[in-house]
Amino acid sequence: MTKLRVVVLGLSLSSSWGNGHATTFRALLRAFAARGHDVLFLERDVPWYASHRDLQDPDFCRLEFYSNLKDLERYRETIKGADAVIVGSYVPQGVDVGRYVQRVANGVVAFYDIDTPVTLAKLERGDYEYLTPNLIPHYDVYFSFTGGPTLNLLIERYGSPAARALYCSVDPEAYPTRDREKRWDLSYLGTYSPDRQPTLERLLIEPARKAPHLRFAVAGPQYPIGIEWPGNVERIDHVPPNDHPAFYARSRYTLNVTRADMIRAGYSPSVRLFEAAACGTPIISDTWEGIETLLEPDREILLARTPDDVLRVLGTWSDDQRRALGTRARHRILKQHTSAHRAASMEQVLFEAIRHRRQEQPLALAVES
Repeated sequence: MTKLRVVVLGLSLSSSWGNGHATTFRALLRAFAARGHDVLFLERDVPWYASHRDLQDPDFCRLEFYSNLKDLERYRETIKGADAVIVGSYVPQGVDVGRYVQRVANGVVAFYDIDTPVTLAKLERGDYEYLTPNLIPHYDVYFSFTGGPTLNLLIERYGSPAARALYCSVDPEAYPTRDREKRWDLSYLGTYSPDRQPTLERLLIEPARKAPHLRFAVAGPQYPIGIEWPGNVERIDHVPPNDHPAFYARSRYTLNVTRADMIRAGYSPSVRLFEAAACGTPIISDTWEGIETLLEPDREILLARTPDDVLRVLGTWSDDQRRALGTRARHRILKQHTSAHRAASMEQVLFEAIRHRRQEQPLALAVES
């Protein structure tokens, strides 16, 4: 198999604080490197992540930092000579970074959107924070965290030459099952987001108010000080990735909450969904189109719309039922949704794009001459 030289410019690999990008990149790139490929990850050196780094020296790729767009010039030759260069969503000055990469790179250039529905909503309102419509046709591949109809939208409306679903995933070695005494009846792990908060209120905070005898937890940074948490809801500011399995293991159930744009798009699973399932922790989730293609409702995942839906599960499901559901979810994840599966998919698409680019190159050269 041909060894690929890949450069990734992503939001963060070094810090998982306040973002889901780092754990996604870590799982994917570790598995991709295990397939024999060489990866350089370039991360913008910003104070927020610099003060919260929990991965300094990865053993699966090279991690280097650049201070601004001008500083990227240090990597011009590496970017120029790479087989593929991948730019991620929410990269600082992402539009300028994308233009630079598209201008300099000789190999395949791809966009990896870990926030596809949010990105498309931003494009619709003219918010070009890290991507513009004009850039999309010049990315050879658009890797999307969202599947389903969104892929056709990217091709037909925005002119992507190749839009491919690349869902988030989980490294099963990093997210094993753990035997821990249960501390919470229902937990939630996620950074604060205004559009997720109403669902968190409905499916965790309101059940906590109605059932003061049960125990709940909400873990993640950036929650406003003014939120009134019931006394039986434990707040944890941050749980580093290494402690995620233990956190899930102490939960009888964990809650999956999806951002509003992702619910509207459907087919947009969060990384926490796969991580919790890999740990064998039963999941109660909000509902959106396509979730049944990932985990089977009532057999591998439980869906809830109201506080009473949640309380019904917490109050009536036996421990045997709960454990069986978690076990079935874990088996499904290991069979279809590990980082090894995603790395193989990414590899296949990159090789296809490279072959296509080589086939087109002689024609382009002939036109230019």
